[in-house]
Amino acid sequence: MSAPDIRTGPLDERAEGTGAAGAIAADPEVQAALRRTLLALADSKRLLGIRYSDWLLGAPSLEMGIAASSMAQDEWGHARLLYAMLKDVDLDPMVVEYQRSDDEYCSMDCLDEPLQDWAAVIAAVVVVDGALATALQALENGSYEPARGRIGKMLEEEAFHRDLGAAWFRRIAAGSEEGRTLLKGAVQRMLVPALGCVAPGDRAHEALTRVGIIPDATTLRTRFLGELAPLLSLLGIHPTPDIPLPAGWDPLRGRGAGHPDTEAIERARGDRNRALFVE
Repeated sequence: MSAPDIRTGPLDERAEGTGAAGAIAADPEVQAALRRTLLALADSKRLLGIRYSDWLLGAPSLEMGIAASSMAQDEWGHARLLYAMLKDVDLDPMVVEYQRSDDEYCSMDCLDEPLQDWAAVIAAVVVVDGALATALQALENGSYEPARGRIGKMLEEEAFHRDLGAAWFRRIAAGSEEGRTLLKGAVQRMLVPALGCVAPGDRAHEALTRVGIIPDATTLRTRFLGELAPLLSLLGIHPTPDIPLPAGWDPLRGRGAGHPDTEAIERARGDRNRALFVE
């Protein structure tokens, strides 16, 4: 039997509070929007960790394999913290992590398949990881109180990812034409899903903006693209905030059509080790 759809079910009754907490309790649209945001961030980090882990042995050097391992561990740790936050909107993290079907995952669609080369890995560090960091910082600075005490450590760890990604991005951009072409193609494939995850600007996003949980889409997109601009300009990429949402946009999941490949979902859920699971 498949697990219930955790994206849209009603929350338990609770006393209304004040500020964002009161707005979340009182407004089903805000509740659903916060669920979607937390799921999109947690799922994207879990899938990103899997994609990093694929490069433990295939990185250009032993040191970079170790770095990929470290980043994978960071992303999985961040995902666990974000899944735990789902308790705030009456979702059971155990159900979310281990019992969902493939088509309930809310991760960025650019993570649906493995990263094919090292240039794509670096593009993911800069674009995907960078977008997630932007979203986390926005949550930390917003009116959603539980985020403030949980996100600071994540952002500290993300600083290592940012610095490593920027150094390698510059190295590849200044290297061979083949490397530049691979890096540019990967960046262009990732920009639309990344912006869609962080700042879709749809009705759900607007509901969170209305109660001060996150800024409006234009503000977030401008902030993120401004941080990337010095690197993207090395490849002649100059995106503007009005990039459209991914094709087949699914407002319930906050991503484009489709879902991660079956192997990645099995790894994310720990299907092969379920018999050994101990909490």
